Amino acid sequence: MPRETIRIITTGGTIDKVYFDAMSEFQVGEPTIVQILEEANVALPFALDPICRKDSLDLTDADREAVYQAVVSCEETRILITHGTDTMIQTAERLKGVKNKTIVFTGSMAPAKLRNSDAFFNVGCAIIAVQTLKPGIYIAMNGQILDPGKAIKNRQLHRFEERN
Repeated sequence: MPRETIRIITTGGTIDKVYFDAMSEFQVGEPTIVQILEEANVALPFALDPICRKDSLDLTDADREAVYQAVVSCEETRILITHGTDTMIQTAERLKGVKNKTIVFTGSMAPAKLRNSDAFFNVGCAIIAVQTLKPGIYIAMNGQILDPGKAIKNRQLHRFEERN
């Protein structure tokens, strides 16, 4: 039996940042998830839907609405969203009320282009999560599957945790 196609929605964030020497700063580049999946030899059917290329602090309500519309209008029921970590929870909250779809957010604390990035591990966890979890909205970060309503970003420890 063929596997269900996974819809991958990208919004930018640290996972897609690249370093520009001339400007001495990071900027959001092309989505890196396709390269991550190819390098890991992942053989699952997926469709890519890049919504924007922004740092999550720069996302607007209109960007969140575009993510919402992409989620509700796609035919796939398994959706992985790459997103910046600073406002990932806000965008996940915007998707509350979406029914009959498994939606998993992931991102990274360091750009995927860096050797010591957590991007590869987080994407791997998200790929497994989106295939196995029941319908709902989740965050896959730092080896954990979290409920966005109970998750917090611990900036000091550079990880997501469950709120007490």
